[in-house]
Amino acid sequence: MRSLPAALEAHLKSGTTTLCRCWRLTRTDGLVLGFTDHDRALSFDGQEFSAMEGLESSGDVTKAGFAVGGFEIAGAFSSAALEIADLQSGRYDGATVTLWLVNWADVSQRTVLREGTLGEVSRADGAFRAEVRGPMQALETVRGRVVTIACDADLGDARCKVALETLERTATVDSVDGARLVVSGIGNRPAGWFAGGVCVVADGAEVGARRLVVRHTVEEAGVVITLREALLDLAAGDELTLRPGCDKRFATCHEKFGNSLNYQGFPFLPGNDKAFSYAGGAS
Repeated sequence: MRSLPAALEAHLKSGTTTLCRCWRLTRTDGLVLGFTDHDRALSFDGQEFSAMEGLESSGDVTKAGFAVGGFEIAGAFSSAALEIADLQSGRYDGATVTLWLVNWADVSQRTVLREGTLGEVSRADGAFRAEVRGPMQALETVRGRVVTIACDADLGDARCKVALETLERTATVDSVDGARLVVSGIGNRPAGWFAGGVCVVADGAEVGARRLVVRHTVEEAGVVITLREALLDLAAGDELTLRPGCDKRFATCHEKFGNSLNYQGFPFLPGNDKAFSYAGGAS
C-alpha cells in the first residue's frame, strides 16, 4: 500500500482539495521538460512545470506479477516546449517520465504516483498521445542473441553493415490522398522495394516527420507509396527521403542487398516439422 507524506494525507482527508498532476519528461538526449494539468505553472525540485491546456492522463493501471502496467498521456500542442517535429522524429520515444500528485496551493505536499518510460508517441488532428510503460517493461527487452531463422539485426546497423545511405532515394510528392502518395524521382526501383522501409519528409510543413512505408506499388497513376499514418500537412511538391525495407529473410538479404555474408539469423535452422518428425530408415 502506498504511504503518503503526512501533510498531503491530511490535505486529502480535509474534504476540500487543491490537487493537480505534474509530469517531468527526461528525453534520451538529456533535455528535461515539465508539464502540469493545473491552469498556471508550478515549480519544485528545481524544475518548472508549465501549464498545458488540454493535457490529460488515463487511469493508472498496475498489474500483478511481472505484467507491464502504465497509462496514457494525451493533449493538444499548446506548449511551446513541445515541437511537432521532435515528436514525429522519435525524440520523445523512450523518454523517462515521473508523475506527481501535487497540492498546487502548497507544492511541498506531493507524492510520486508513477515512474516509467514513453512508448511510441503519435499525433493526429493537432494532438498527441503517448503510452507510459511501467518499469516491468525492461523485463520484456531482449538481451543477447536469439536463435531464430530471421535476422535480428536492423538494416544498416553495425552488424548488418549495409550502407543504407547509398540505397536512399529522394522523391517528390506529385499528389496526396491521405496516407497514399503518388511520387516521382526514385528511378527504376521495382515495386515493393521501399515496403517496410521509412519515409522522412525533407522539406515543407511536415519537415522531419517519419512514417513507416507499408506498401510500394507501381500503378497507372505512377509510383505509389502508402504510409502507415497520413501526414496531414504534406503537400504536392514536398520532397521525401525514402529508405528501403527489409523483411529479415535470408533470401531478401541475399537477393535484394547482396549481404548474405553478414546475415544475422540462422537460415538453415531445422523447423518444427523436422524437430517433431519420426526417425525413418534413411535417417
